[in-house]
Amino acid sequence: MTNLFDIKGKVALITGSTHGLGMAMAKGLGQAGATIVVNGNSSQEKIDNAVAELKSEGIHAVGYKFNVTEEQEVKTAVQKIESEVGPIDILINNAGIIKRIPLLDMEVSDFREVVDIDLVSPFIVSKHVAKGMISRRQGKIINICSMMSELGRNTVSAYAAAKGGLKMLTKNMATEWAKYNVQINGIGPGYFATEQTKPIRVDGHPFNDFIISRTPAAKWGDPSDLAGAAIFLSSKASDFVNGHILYVDGGILATIGKPSNEE
Repeated sequence: MTNLFDIKGKVALITGSTHGLGMAMAKGLGQAGATIVVNGNSSQEKIDNAVAELKSEGIHAVGYKFNVTEEQEVKTAVQKIESEVGPIDILINNAGIIKRIPLLDMEVSDFREVVDIDLVSPFIVSKHVAKGMISRRQGKIINICSMMSELGRNTVSAYAAAKGGLKMLTKNMATEWAKYNVQINGIGPGYFATEQTKPIRVDGHPFNDFIISRTPAAKWGDPSDLAGAAIFLSSKASDFVNGHILYVDGGILATIGKPSNEE
């Protein structure tokens, strides 16, 4: 059975992986034996620090700085990675942003920026990585969706529109590429305990209390909880899974009932 989940020696490109959930998945796949290609665009220093952190845990990691919304940069980077590191076996489209602005107050430029990064960039990166996967007749693409792929929420209209679109893009990628033995699926994270959420993860904070009460598991997710889902969708164990969105959310999307702290 362990062979089903074996990803040793696989090359995994994870966009937006210098911190947060991208880094958590990088660690999970790296600890399982994959070579990790870290990507970011804000600074080379952040990429170097992320690579150093992974290497300190015994993970084989390299870093490449490129803008996932610029097709020529992506095309050049993919060619460079495959020449210098090896064929990309696993792609995780994780790069994304969110802008919490009410619809009536949101500028068109802000809406477009979110959609460009969260929806258009997975199309661009997948397009260029999938060409090699198709020629080799194997590959795994994982798009990081969201609970907002299914639900709306105040002030996140652009994000929800992009993540809803990403769910359908995932399904259409599977429709077109499954015949080449390429599996394209998504992961929809719930609310996770990251550095970004640390300031609000305190007893008495309204949002902290809401998340704990609204989640049937009655807790925030640990970033390491994504590792198992990512390994499953990166391995032979998911060879007949295609166009599926795996929600790792502690059960939030499963219920519209009472919060878990109510009887």
